[in-house]
Amino acid sequence: MTEQAKKHRVVVLGASTNPERYSNKAVKMLLEHGHEVVPIHPVAPEIEGLKVVPKLNQVTGKVDTLTLYVSPDTLTPMQADIIKLNPGRIIFNPGTENPPLMQELRQHGLKVVEACTLVLLRTGQF
Repeated sequence: MTEQAKKHRVVVLGASTNPERYSNKAVKMLLEHGHEVVPIHPVAPEIEGLKVVPKLNQVTGKVDTLTLYVSPDTLTPMQADIIKLNPGRIIFNPGTENPPLMQELRQHGLKVVEACTLVLLRTGQF
């Protein structure tokens, strides 16, 4: 982690126990960059040694970044939970884009970014 980089608390919605999945790679890379990671998965008890939170609405405390790894259709019913979480920014990773939801989140004053968490981390833009 560079001196100017600050540690973020990052919620990974759709975190996976499968090391081949991008969401698992994101958890690992976020940890490697010194961030605090909160994985969300409905049934896995642990991912990469971290205790898993089963549902987004069970996350407490300040969240700097919410990074999304679930299908657009899965996200729509979570709109109220995302707004209530009030993260500093929401990263819609490739394949998660949901334009109506993104617009609604922006209208609630949330920062919405279409990007790849892995690329942002690798290029120092996270």
